[in-house]
Amino acid sequence: MPEDPIATSKKTVPRVNLRRRVVNGAVTCAAAGSVILVLIPLVAVFGYLVYRGIGSVNWAFLTQTPKPVGEAGGGMANAIAGSAFILLIASVIGVPFGIGAGIYLAEYGRNRFGDVIRFTADVLNGVPSIVIGIVAYGIVVLAQGHFSALAGGVALSLMMIPTISRTTEEMLLLVPNSLREASYGLGISRWRTTLSITLRTATSGVITGVMLAFARVAGETAPLLFTAFGNQYWNFSMEQPTAALPLQIFTYAISPFDEWHRQAWAGALVLIVLIVVSVSAVRIAASRGMLKGAN
Repeated sequence: MPEDPIATSKKTVPRVNLRRRVVNGAVTCAAAGSVILVLIPLVAVFGYLVYRGIGSVNWAFLTQTPKPVGEAGGGMANAIAGSAFILLIASVIGVPFGIGAGIYLAEYGRNRFGDVIRFTADVLNGVPSIVIGIVAYGIVVLAQGHFSALAGGVALSLMMIPTISRTTEEMLLLVPNSLREASYGLGISRWRTTLSITLRTATSGVITGVMLAFARVAGETAPLLFTAFGNQYWNFSMEQPTAALPLQIFTYAISPFDEWHRQAWAGALVLIVLIVVSVSAVRIAASRGMLKGAN
């Protein structure tokens, strides 16, 4: 009677020795511990923001403009809308330029000019945000003769472009060359292949880079001090000073008034929640769009 192949394979496969199992368990525990150590500060910061700010978050805070000094109540509705407006301007400027630069670096930038662009992007990623604000002040504010939402959007877009370009380049380089070669073999032009196949394949990674840049600039205060400047009232004109949530939080935090301190904590909580919600919404929408495209 022939032997059972499954039983024979069980007999021939040697057991993993004790040392290797111990090392594997230790490394697994170390990796899990590292994740916990990374999450602890995040949970602690968010929990403290909820503790200090949730009591001041109400309907008036989300719908009213700031009250004069000494008068209770008011909110940061104009600052919330102003932040959204400035970030929209920054995204309209920064996202196309960032993705375009990333496409060039990945598909056409294997030359000296591409190396210069990479070096410049890496340097810009490390430049302090206050320096970016001063540059935008010199380029836009002095040219206009006044502070404006446009100047704030330009400052934030200058911070978004290098992050998006470098992330887009890395994501496009991960796309297998076999896809490009198959497209070329079908007679599709290079630019069409880049936009319709390479970029589409790397959409998820590109969107991640965009959201990373968006989250980075959403809480910046220093560039807006030199550009948007702030406003106590509603404003939706690109040519006028505009309130922004980080600016309002900074102003309230350095004030001597307890009521403003409470609203500063509430504003910080709202800012974090808005960033998380916007990033999550874009990721979910993008993933659903990719699933529909695949189907």
